[in-house]
Amino acid sequence: MNKQQIGLVTGGALLLCLIFLFGRTIPPQKNTAPVAATTGSKAIDVGAILTAARQQLTPTQQAYVSQLEAAVVRGDVKNQQIKVYKQLAAFWRDSAHMLLPYAWYTSEAAKLENSEKNLTFAAQFLLEGLRRQDNPELKKWMATQAKELFEKALQLNPGNDSLKVGLGSCYLFGGISDMPMQGIQIIKEVADRDPNNMYAQFMLGMGGLVSGQLDRAIERLTKVAEHEPGNLEAVLMLAEANERKGDSATAVKWYEVSKKNIRDTGIVNEINSRINLLKK
Repeated sequence: MNKQQIGLVTGGALLLCLIFLFGRTIPPQKNTAPVAATTGSKAIDVGAILTAARQQLTPTQQAYVSQLEAAVVRGDVKNQQIKVYKQLAAFWRDSAHMLLPYAWYTSEAAKLENSEKNLTFAAQFLLEGLRRQDNPELKKWMATQAKELFEKALQLNPGNDSLKVGLGSCYLFGGISDMPMQGIQIIKEVADRDPNNMYAQFMLGMGGLVSGQLDRAIERLTKVAEHEPGNLEAVLMLAEANERKGDSATAVKWYEVSKKNIRDTGIVNEINSRINLLKK
């Protein structure tokens, strides 16, 4: 099974680019937006990103966005700003189908509201996207934004282990530190204290797979797959880890398990092809 199909299988995948489509639930637009993220060592400029996004809109949509952006002029500015940010977020998600601007405005509203629930939602949205983002500068920008949101949520609830795992994952997958072990240690502290925290085990397993530490990845992902057989992403990663290690029999076992949670016959056929190759 190729990487594109694996990405479609893992239902949590949020393929965030500069401007990208709203999953498989909204039909793609005819025009493909240009990538405006900077290259090389330059930092991402969110203003440039939003400007590039607006250029993809119709004149009527541009006028609507401009009207919203100019709405906060007097009165209760904070509450007005929260309202406008939410309206802008809804527009970019539902009308323009561009999720990076949606993520940005959702995050800004959450920061102003300072609600643990909303800060967590915005942070997790960015984290899920950055794990599948290829552009290193955009990945780093998303990780930085998510890190700030997780930290704000942790200020409200310091004992929330899921927030700690999310924060560690920003370091682990986002390239925001020269010491990726910093992220691993944050997550490992949760996993060591609570071995049944499957979110922590999953993230450590994924980190092992990405870094090529296959034995560690298999140990963590096996625990997740056994506790959560419906976790399709964990099961597929476990199959891949065993395949890369050369353990074809175990890889086949977990590919077979994955099929129980897939309804797309095309993807099932691809998995069957992979299984047949491994059996040869």
